[in-house]
Amino acid sequence: MEANTDNTNSQSQSQQLEDEDRLSTLTDDILLSILGRVSLRTAASSCVLSTRWRHLPWCLPELSINVKEFLSGPCCDPAEADDMEEAMVSLTKATRSFLTDHQRESTISSLHLTLYLINAFLCEIGSLVGDAIACGLLKDLDLSVLDETKPGACSDEERLQRAQEIDTFFSAYPSVLCCLTKLCLHNANFNKLDMHHVLFDCCKQLKHLSLCHCDTGASSVFKIDAPNSKLCVLETEKCRFERIDLVCLPKLDKFACFTWESEYVPVTFGFVPSLGKIKLSCGATYDQSPFKLSELLHGTSVHTLTLDFEGEILWLQPEMKELRTAFNKLKKLSLRGIFVEFDMLWMTAFLVAAPSLETLRIQVWEHACDVGEFRGGIYRDRRTPQWEMRFDSSDNRLLKELEFGGFRSLEKQFTFIRSLLERSANLQKIILRGDEDCCYCDALDASLRPSKFPKKDDQEMVVERIGEGIFSPEIIFDEYWSLNI
Repeated sequence: MEANTDNTNSQSQSQQLEDEDRLSTLTDDILLSILGRVSLRTAASSCVLSTRWRHLPWCLPELSINVKEFLSGPCCDPAEADDMEEAMVSLTKATRSFLTDHQRESTISSLHLTLYLINAFLCEIGSLVGDAIACGLLKDLDLSVLDETKPGACSDEERLQRAQEIDTFFSAYPSVLCCLTKLCLHNANFNKLDMHHVLFDCCKQLKHLSLCHCDTGASSVFKIDAPNSKLCVLETEKCRFERIDLVCLPKLDKFACFTWESEYVPVTFGFVPSLGKIKLSCGATYDQSPFKLSELLHGTSVHTLTLDFEGEILWLQPEMKELRTAFNKLKKLSLRGIFVEFDMLWMTAFLVAAPSLETLRIQVWEHACDVGEFRGGIYRDRRTPQWEMRFDSSDNRLLKELEFGGFRSLEKQFTFIRSLLERSANLQKIILRGDEDCCYCDALDASLRPSKFPKKDDQEMVVERIGEGIFSPEIIFDEYWSLNI
């Protein structure tokens, strides 16, 4: 019996060695491709596997050093000060190891650095990054400055202080700004600083800017006039700007605005000739007035548009023909957060205005965590949109696909899909999906969140109800999904 056990262990060890030898025969570029798909901590630990792997982590062309990976688990959410400081100790050590010149065998094409704004560590990190840039070791820097404080819990004084600390860091290490290609900032008030100068005059290589709960003072207008900027992506979330005026951003390709606090239109577009992707997402509150989408999009050539109403009333004024100029080049349209009890025929106005539309994505909103006592008190009563529809003979001959999230066997949904079929003779595919994941709904009692997606036995009936004498494209049912649009 012991002999058989020893023989089995010996065979297992031989197989393990054989597998390791097979890995070791792979070329460096294949092994680096493997290491590039795991966390930096995992990649660094691989160097102890064998002498063959020892040098590889320091040859990775792209590095991602994220302070979240150094938080000891399990940690509170949000992380506490002691956990954050401990994580920054480890992050600083990792940064020192990977940016030291004599350790590297090749340049770093891109460094993704995510850190907490703790002054005790910024000097060394700034010096390490600055030296790596100066000696030509680092080409592009992607910097995210995190803050564990929830936006509403951060006072104006704290946000002013954070902006000052960020500005001090950049002033002390100006070379960081020179190679900064992506920047993400949280909870900063630049009321007493020249935010435009820092972001657009100093950051000459900046291509992606993300601002969360940042502003230049409450109800201020942030005017961006940067004809020489390389900025391609601009994202804002829960910022307190009265309005963002994009006077001149010639390279801007994508603009996204999430949960604005302005009473009126959150942005105006000036000279943005490259702008093709726009996303607007907000649940309208009592303080917000609807605006005309045609006026907002005037002068743009948008081809991909996402509008997310987050289950609340529409923040758009009724329009149809006025949208035709703005929608002339529109190919992909996503309408999200449509409250489940709303009539859906008003969306036909978008189809009439967009003759070049190829893909339509709709997501219906029905969340158990957003009704009754769970719903916030800042929103108006939900009422079906009152849009006067004057349909002409226009067809959507290019529309190939409809993706419908949160589908239920409701007459209003069948009516809308049939209306779409009547004017879209070349529609090839309809994908009916269930509800997207929601951690707040999942936390509720199961009886409060029953699945309403058609069961297998009912799907044939759904297909028949959709067709009813009209041609029937391919219909796909997919209950479990996560819509990313």
